[in-house]
Amino acid sequence: MTDASTGTTALADPDGPAPAGPSARGPRGRDAVAYLRYGAGKLLGAAVSLFAVLVTSFFLFRIIPGDPVRTITHGRAVSEEQLQALRRQFGIDKPLWEQFTQYCGQALQGDFGNSYQLHDPVGELIWNRLPATLLLTGTAFVLYSLIGVWLGTRSAWRNGGLGDRFNTGLSLTLYSVPSFWLGLMLINVFAVGVGFVPGMFPTGLMETGDGSTGLAHALDVAHHMVLPVVTLVAVGYAQTLLVMRSSLLDEMGSDYLTTARAKGLRDTLVRRRHAVPNALLPTVTLLFVNLGHVVAGQILVETVFSWPGLGGLFYEALSIPDLPLLQGLFFVFAAGVILMNTLADLIYPLLDPRVGR
Repeated sequence: MTDASTGTTALADPDGPAPAGPSARGPRGRDAVAYLRYGAGKLLGAAVSLFAVLVTSFFLFRIIPGDPVRTITHGRAVSEEQLQALRRQFGIDKPLWEQFTQYCGQALQGDFGNSYQLHDPVGELIWNRLPATLLLTGTAFVLYSLIGVWLGTRSAWRNGGLGDRFNTGLSLTLYSVPSFWLGLMLINVFAVGVGFVPGMFPTGLMETGDGSTGLAHALDVAHHMVLPVVTLVAVGYAQTLLVMRSSLLDEMGSDYLTTARAKGLRDTLVRRRHAVPNALLPTVTLLFVNLGHVVAGQILVETVFSWPGLGGLFYEALSIPDLPLLQGLFFVFAAGVILMNTLADLIYPLLDPRVGR
């Protein structure tokens, strides 16, 4: 009896070539194509968001009251002709649409102009201040991420215990405290000194400036970092702990954990191998968002501690307002967050294959 008479499809020779056409694409091929489409969509969304930030940064700071030229020349005997000459030099005497087109054209080439006050290229000013911000906020990010994930995991796994109640209460309190207020309190207690507590740390800046080098300089910078890092860690770990704890609690009653325990796995292995990996997705989102903020730093914390980073530079530019510097900093801050969010979106399918299909 032939295959045609039975209505069945002939089986392919196992030793022969694979069937051609779309049906030859296996599950892995389909997953790769789906991931490429997913990634392309995320990258396109990031590009659109960056352009929206570019447009927003131009108009946002022009609604700030104040005349940059009069602020820069405050206290000097300057004629109206000189003021007009400065406005022509800065390009703010032109119509708004002309300023906007010129700004977009230069920004797309990586040129954000020169600072009104400091007279240096904006890109150079940002590049010079970036290492100080990365040192401070990067150190704090690593510390509060590790502490928050670890304590959040332990709190959720021992839900309702004394440690869980203490950690949750403390984190809720610290999460509600404004970071600049906490920084000021730490300065009053540990830098100025209160009662029997002597002043042990500097009130601000990044270094003493005594010309020390090598290990002595590194220790001096570390000494200046203690209070601002503690401030950032106290607020950041609280948020990470709460998200990690909530995510893990959602996984606690899942059937796969019951199955893992029924197989005889120790409680520690159940938590580390099964529960925590599945609860990490929301925490990964938060960590990547915070990683994007590492570039921006914490403007108020850097200002309170007079830290010479991008946050302090933004505060200085805001007081004038120094429009080119504000626009450049705002774009860099927003770009850092957008790029980290996009990277998190691209990593999601690797953590959870259901994402992106």
